[in-house]
Amino acid sequence: MNISAASKAAGLPAKTVRYYADIGLVPAPARSESGYRSYDGASVRKLVFVRRAREFGFSIAECRELLGLYEDRQRSSADVKRIATRRLDEIALKQKELQSLHDELAHLVDACRGDDRPDCPIIDGLGARRAG
Repeated sequence: MNISAASKAAGLPAKTVRYYADIGLVPAPARSESGYRSYDGASVRKLVFVRRAREFGFSIAECRELLGLYEDRQRSSADVKRIATRRLDEIALKQKELQSLHDELAHLVDACRGDDRPDCPIIDGLGARRAG
């Protein structure tokens, strides 16, 4: 199938599909006699795999590592779990950071009267240094 069909099947823009091939994340597809890229089912499955991994926030390097494990039928699931656990820990930390920001902004919004007066705790809070 051509790049348009492959990108649609994988749920990725054609530009992203080309990029992944250009950086060697997925193998460059064979070219037809007329020079068009030709993708097979295995290529599309790898593109879907990378799309899903990126949705979980895995870096390109981590996707490369995960793809290597995906293709290695002799892999250890412990290797896969190690990578996924590290990402899960990063997500948990980001959640804590976002919760802290949420709480701080909620406090500022609650403290603001939202009236015609110029003094505003939100503006003051945005101008203040954060602890930490």
